[in-house]
Amino acid sequence: MRVGFLHSLIRKEEKLLLAELAKPGGVEVVMLDDRKMIFDLKSGPDVDVVLERCINHSRALHGLRLLESLGIRCVNSYRVADVCGDKLLTSLALEEIGVAQPEVRVAFTEASALEALDDVGYPAVLKPAVGSWGRLLSKVNDRDAAESILEHKTILGSYHHSIFYIQQYVEKHGRDIRSFVVGDECIAAIYRDSAHWITNTARGAQASNCPVTEELAAISLAAARAVGGGILAVDLFETPDGLLVNEVNYTMEFRNSIDTTGVNIPGRMVEHLLGLGP
Repeated sequence: MRVGFLHSLIRKEEKLLLAELAKPGGVEVVMLDDRKMIFDLKSGPDVDVVLERCINHSRALHGLRLLESLGIRCVNSYRVADVCGDKLLTSLALEEIGVAQPEVRVAFTEASALEALDDVGYPAVLKPAVGSWGRLLSKVNDRDAAESILEHKTILGSYHHSIFYIQQYVEKHGRDIRSFVVGDECIAAIYRDSAHWITNTARGAQASNCPVTEELAAISLAAARAVGGGILAVDLFETPDGLLVNEVNYTMEFRNSIDTTGVNIPGRMVEHLLGLGP
């Protein structure tokens, strides 16, 4: 079986995945560096399946679409990358099948965004529709702050600031949950603890093992199905009324979660990939 490994930088996660792919089993890895690839729309790499591990969302998205146009199966798929890479599309996918999530408002102008913030209530969270690692997030505590932040985003004027994605602020008491879904199973989960309201491990949050309860497995699998399935990380909030899905990630990071959970996450990812067959 020839596995294409679509990547940019080789981080610890990629090294762990490559080590699993190198284990005996008749797998030949074809390295596909997105910084060097050139597509002509007619031909592509001689591989049976591609594992996507790009850092840049736009490269991942377009690379997957080009590869799938040639009949090459990709994990995750273009559709999954497209939905998960845009918070609005993720929210819509969750809403369409009834997966619990925080209240969301979307607006396209300063004035309508201010009205939306007033509607959802303060504090609220203002996010770029496209973004990762907890960057460019704002906790908006009151109307004065809202007016200032919205003005700044409008003047900055980039694509990231042109759509106002507003989410209800959920008090998570210093932690949230990240679960890991591979195929039809929620294989592991971690708590992410931080004194800061942003609890991404990329921003310094500490990981600890979280038991995979029936409730956690059910909502994680539902969220994964909503976006198209595959290999995904689901970020969730704990509330008195149950779990809420915050985001779904399609090129998940897991280096801080292997020892924490005792689960060989890259091994399970590769097992799923190879199970798809040539």
